[in-house]
Amino acid sequence: MRKLTALLALGLLLASCANAPVRHRAVVPTPADTAMLDDVERRSFHFFWDLADPNTMLVPDRWPTPSFSSIAAVGFGLTAYGIGAERGYVTREAAAERTRATLQSLLAMKQGPEPRGISGYHGFYYHFLDMKSGERFEPGDGGNIELSTIDTTLLVAGALFAQSYFDRDNSAEADIRRDAETLYERVEWTWEEVRPHAVSMGWTPENGFHTYDWRGYNEAMILVILALGSPTHPVEPSAWTTYHSTDTVGTLYGQQFVQFAPLFGHQYSEVWIDFRGITEPVIGAQGIDWFENSRRAALAQHAYAVENPDGWRDYGDRIWGLSACDGPMDATVTIDGRPRAFHSYTARGVARNDIRDDGTIAPTAAASSIVFTPELSIPAIREMSTRYGSNLYAQYGFLDAFNPTLRTTEQLKHGRISPDNGWFDVDYLGIDEGPIVAMIENYRSELVWKTMRKNAHVIRGLQRAGFTGGWLK
Repeated sequence: MRKLTALLALGLLLASCANAPVRHRAVVPTPADTAMLDDVERRSFHFFWDLADPNTMLVPDRWPTPSFSSIAAVGFGLTAYGIGAERGYVTREAAAERTRATLQSLLAMKQGPEPRGISGYHGFYYHFLDMKSGERFEPGDGGNIELSTIDTTLLVAGALFAQSYFDRDNSAEADIRRDAETLYERVEWTWEEVRPHAVSMGWTPENGFHTYDWRGYNEAMILVILALGSPTHPVEPSAWTTYHSTDTVGTLYGQQFVQFAPLFGHQYSEVWIDFRGITEPVIGAQGIDWFENSRRAALAQHAYAVENPDGWRDYGDRIWGLSACDGPMDATVTIDGRPRAFHSYTARGVARNDIRDDGTIAPTAAASSIVFTPELSIPAIREMSTRYGSNLYAQYGFLDAFNPTLRTTEQLKHGRISPDNGWFDVDYLGIDEGPIVAMIENYRSELVWKTMRKNAHVIRGLQRAGFTGGWLK
């Protein structure tokens, strides 16, 4: 009886642990690993440092293809500048001056309801701005660039990191703290709350508010947290539950988690917010925290690549990672007697009942998961950079994407073909470089997380969302 009781107790314990957070196994980087990570981080940092426009301070969406600026890439740049100072890639004084100039340029840009000649409205910025003028970019195809709530959020997150990082008593750093506060204060989150209590995805002068809102787990957790923490235009606490009201929990490759297919959705919020050990009722109902949820998503993606159900070339233990990224073309090509559909820029990923895969791998997916799965990400970084060499890893680190399966130039619209290794992008993308810099630094020192844990606005937003425990105590 005593033995049976013990076995039953063990069974109950194992069952209770099934959904408990399981941290990655301990990984001690070798000296070679450390040197490699520093090289990746330094190269990716220089994308922002080298390529920002010297007058507007805007960061390009991509390079070397001529490009407009992505306002989200500017937010990642504001984060990268402090990281570069901490790592000694540039001096603290130079990083502070670059940060101050960026914030002052943003605050000087015109805001208003006009469709042209302006940069934003109600504190939000347009998704894409002209690199030279700082005004709303006008695409040649006649499409309308939206006032973007998520991209403005990523800009503000970078500004708040700068506000907390540059904390010294001198005029440059005092200006940074003041200007970051002004940038955040003037964002009217409630103006975009057109269908309470959800925040709309955007607005254009031509068509008004988007008809769809931020609902269901994705990259916008940080949007809701910053909207809740606003000192001037906060949304109601119910915005958090409204956002999560359409979450989907499922099991994929043995991992149970709140689903979202592309890995960027599991990474963007966690670039700035340390979710380890803090919880709120939505994720608390799953018995885990949001960090663990992202870890499971990365594990599921890795397992998918190892199984490789569609037989894409090179997928495996060290070649994995699907996210939003460039692709070779929008066309179908017959390869080895099988029609294969390829796509240009799109969000690729893996979730339950949602497989978006055309054989195109984004290095940022595995590299920026390093905080969740270092035992899988570090080998992937090494393998991708060494196996494909300068085809994939060059001046600013990882080019945006590659596809080993496609080896024909027929109908190719973007990138180039290596006869032995497949298709490779020719561009670096700011919104994929940014998480690489920040997540490698969070893995190495937790710098961004520790800095943001000091920011009163972030703390207020988390508390209004219902987060408790851990470092919030």
